[in-house]
Amino acid sequence: MIDELLSWALKQRLGRVEQVRSQPHELQAQVLKQLLHTARNTAWGREYGYTDGLSAAEFASRVPISSYEQLYPRIEQVLRGEADVLWPGRVQWFAKSSGTTNARSKYIPVTSESLENGHYRAGRDMVALAGSLYPEAGILRGKTLALGGSHGPNPFRPTDAHSHVGDVSAVIMHNLPRWAQSRRTPPLELALLDEWQEKLERMARHVLHENVVTLAGVPTWMILLLRRVSELGGGRPIPEIWPNLRLFLHGAVAFGPYREVFRQLIPHEQMRYLEIYNASEGYFAFQDQPDSSDMLLLLDHGVYYEFIPAAELDHEQPRALTLEQVEVGPSYALVISTNAGLWRYHIGDTVRFTSLAPYRIRISGRTKHFLNAFGEEVVVENAEAAVAAAAEATGALVRDFTAAPIYFEAGAGSRGGHQWLVEFVQPPASAQQFAEVLDTTLRQINSDYDAKRHRDMALQPPVLTVAAPGTFEAWLAKKGKLGGQHKVPRLSNSRELLEALLEQKS
Repeated sequence: MIDELLSWALKQRLGRVEQVRSQPHELQAQVLKQLLHTARNTAWGREYGYTDGLSAAEFASRVPISSYEQLYPRIEQVLRGEADVLWPGRVQWFAKSSGTTNARSKYIPVTSESLENGHYRAGRDMVALAGSLYPEAGILRGKTLALGGSHGPNPFRPTDAHSHVGDVSAVIMHNLPRWAQSRRTPPLELALLDEWQEKLERMARHVLHENVVTLAGVPTWMILLLRRVSELGGGRPIPEIWPNLRLFLHGAVAFGPYREVFRQLIPHEQMRYLEIYNASEGYFAFQDQPDSSDMLLLLDHGVYYEFIPAAELDHEQPRALTLEQVEVGPSYALVISTNAGLWRYHIGDTVRFTSLAPYRIRISGRTKHFLNAFGEEVVVENAEAAVAAAAEATGALVRDFTAAPIYFEAGAGSRGGHQWLVEFVQPPASAQQFAEVLDTTLRQINSDYDAKRHRDMALQPPVLTVAAPGTFEAWLAKKGKLGGQHKVPRLSNSRELLEALLEQKS
């Protein structure tokens, strides 16, 4: 009976997902109206004149676009327990966000509204949609193996036992409603362990005998867990250990470079994969078509969107477009206003639209994670596609990678270039071919890169450096960033990260 009730409740969300597809502008107008009304009596709302009836244009003209650093003084007030600063009430939960080479962590407020009407609503929609797309998967007839991070006391309020800081995955898991907790594994005391290596081992031993039907997490860390489960299962393939496993909900990094690894780990023709786009700041999109990696932008989940054309990011006053003004093709920097009190917040991600009816996107990169030392404008999306093509062509399985510039040196004939540090699960048949396919693919999909590579005049061919096994994991461990949604940045215009990884290798 419980299964039937859950199934019925989830199916009711499919109508709302259809509204996201068919009534995008109306939903976004409602979200902005609700956000402004709710926050009108906060310190921020009073400062910027939030009133009922404030138009989108008036909102944009009154409120500045803010980076984390610019918004931080207000966020610090919230961290220290002040009420009614950016959002009504006192915020007790904060997502600690990393993923950059900046040593300073970001603390993103997570309100009860952002959990319930954002992360959880989107999660229910994703489960309902997955059940509709793949009814044979039986995702309610077993457990979801959820791989996440950890949380601890709020360092700004060390005596407040009710205030916590941690990975957004841990915040979400800890606060899940009872019915959802009963459907996931492992138990919270294991899932929220802080020490990653101990957690991996204990999780693997616990879930070995569970009826796992769905996986949820970051591909890089899920690979490590699945391998350990297989080892503990006497070397049996995952489908023999979990015969009912049918679905992996993955996010945080592009799946292309890992697809073949999962095919080998889970050699089952009915295994399905769906991508999600969630972050510390909100749950933004999910893959709603089985035959396309495009993701449906979620417009009814507590987030109001604006978009800065990526080509204008360096302008003193870049335009911020509304949803009605975007076009298919160009990359846009994402600007969000949310029910966690983030107002016109420049999140740092770039997306491009693949469809406007409905609004579907792909993540194209990070405003701070790209290669543009020589005008080549290589974004993360380009890099992921090129590495995936090179791996497929050479039979390689990629564990992780990053790339950085090789800068011009003094002397005639010196050229710039890119150095790619790649850690393989299975090395390519030919490292030279891997580098050549990577280069060729980048030239095919990025005209700016191709122009710089013309006759090797501005850019030399890419230099491939093979990382020793465990290099990336060891660097993350050294930084205290193992597990959760932590990852090594794919691209950087500085060699700082790559050199640190090379030192780690040695």
